[in-house]
Amino acid sequence: MTLIAHILNSIQPRERVLERDMTHIFEEALREKIAARLSAFERKAHEGGGLKRAAVVIAIAPHDKGASFLLTRRAPRLNAHAGQWALPGGRIDAGETAIEAALRELDEEISLSVGKDSVLGALDDYPTRSGYVITPIVVWAKDTEAMKPNPGEVESIHHFRLAELERPDSPVFLTIPESERPVIRLLLGESHVHAPTAAMLYQFREVALGGRATRVAHFEQPVWAWK
Repeated sequence: MTLIAHILNSIQPRERVLERDMTHIFEEALREKIAARLSAFERKAHEGGGLKRAAVVIAIAPHDKGASFLLTRRAPRLNAHAGQWALPGGRIDAGETAIEAALRELDEEISLSVGKDSVLGALDDYPTRSGYVITPIVVWAKDTEAMKPNPGEVESIHHFRLAELERPDSPVFLTIPESERPVIRLLLGESHVHAPTAAMLYQFREVALGGRATRVAHFEQPVWAWK
């Protein structure tokens, strides 16, 4: 391979990411498209009992001229799932709706305060191996200037461009001897993200960005996330 060919080959993946970014500009047209697709999607609530209820937020935020979603790294000293990638969220308190809990947790964890008018819709409930059923709430987070991590819960906050969800090499589906269900893994930047976060982000990609009514509750978590 010539030097010029090698250089051209090395920049093609970056060019493809930039091309996909151009379809996800943080503007009203994107907000309306996502809201319309979520409104048309018939979400499935988990019908089984015995699970604690939680809600998380898929927050769509500006990143340069493009649109991004927010992920956190959980604080390293937490009793459960320390240091893992996570969407902002937590347990639904008595008397709360999933939306109320999601917005409260968003403010408590990363100081991002948005109103109910910023909610674009919801995705399917996802039951976890650790005894929770999680409701993902999608919000439009226009102003992130005051955002900062709560050090007791969050180590850091990260923007990932929406184009990262449309990479041709992601998601990856793995088999494990402990389960007949496929384990889903998303590739984001240089990182690997697993279910439940990976499953919910994959459904967001399919429904909100692609207009496809894809279900994800059957996707498995890695064994180390079962506790």
